[in-house]
Amino acid sequence: MGLTSNKVLLLAVLSALLLFAGTVWLWPRLARRSWRAVGGRVALLLSTQLALFVAVGLSANQAFGFYASWADLFGRETGQGVVVDHAAGGAPAGPLQVLDVRRVDRGGGRPEYGGQIQKVSINGRTTHIATPAYVYLPPEYFDSRNRTRTFPAAVVLTGYPGTAQALVDKLHYPRTARELAEDGRMQPMILVMMRPTVAPPRDTECVDIPGGPQTESFFAKDLPEAVAAHYRVGRKPGSWGIIGDSTGGYCALKLAMHHPEVYAAGAGLSAYYKAPTDPTTGDLFHGNATLRNEADLHWYLRNRSAPDTSLLVTSSKVGESNYKATLRLIDEVKATGRTRISSIILDSGGHNFNTWRREIPPTLRWISGRLGGH
Repeated sequence: MGLTSNKVLLLAVLSALLLFAGTVWLWPRLARRSWRAVGGRVALLLSTQLALFVAVGLSANQAFGFYASWADLFGRETGQGVVVDHAAGGAPAGPLQVLDVRRVDRGGGRPEYGGQIQKVSINGRTTHIATPAYVYLPPEYFDSRNRTRTFPAAVVLTGYPGTAQALVDKLHYPRTARELAEDGRMQPMILVMMRPTVAPPRDTECVDIPGGPQTESFFAKDLPEAVAAHYRVGRKPGSWGIIGDSTGGYCALKLAMHHPEVYAAGAGLSAYYKAPTDPTTGDLFHGNATLRNEADLHWYLRNRSAPDTSLLVTSSKVGESNYKATLRLIDEVKATGRTRISSIILDSGGHNFNTWRREIPPTLRWISGRLGGH
């Protein structure tokens, strides 16, 4: 049974309840002062607390999508390998391969009514990074009248560690995009949903690590190239945007600032503005001061030419640790006179899915208004 299985969660909850009931029932029998009675009390208490911890942890993982599998949880995920499939005759199958297809949540399975979600594998042509993703195609994509129409695209990134599936099942990006387009509040868009962690379990912070994964180049070059080779995505400047929460939010803002020729708009939900260095990242810069400085968005705005892109930042007055840094970034962007910035500031809201679900609809409307497909 998988880590995110409802059966695993139910088993953990039942185990905790049975251990609790057993502790209450057996406690009078273990009230003596003998070493066996004391050992029994200790064992029951530890077992009950451990079962409760496991149940709460599994429930939190179900809600927030931190880890996708047992291997992911214990750092044994083997998703770093590059997979190259070949078509008949030995020709390369291409940088993007569709692995599975599912409907959004309506339309009777017909994509022209409800849209479609495709699970894909993306292989970076220049970086040789291989990673899975989910691609949402709106209903209009399958309309026979739109055979030659191209669509704007937005990359949507999770936080760290995060799972791409959580963007579909927990944050409801495809469903929200379809509903907003149906109501005429945003244009139909292709969404490419994935983790910023393309070299798990390492948190690369979307940096081109010297001698390591070239994550920034993957998102700036390989990913748009692979998607455009497979789907009808607009190829003119202004066709691509990028959205993310937490670590993904930092990546979205940085990629839009560093590569405005690719990403015409970037939205960071609960983002931070400087790449951290901790046990999950390892040494990102290897002594390269320029690389370290450019990973600090405050430094970048003060010391580099203002990028011709649009940014959206979000925070809350109570519940988010990035509130003051967000206000500072807004002032710094406004001072450039060229980069455009918008914000969503909530009165209260924590660093969690519930807050981001409140911010996603206006974020999708915002980014839709800044992209073009044709």
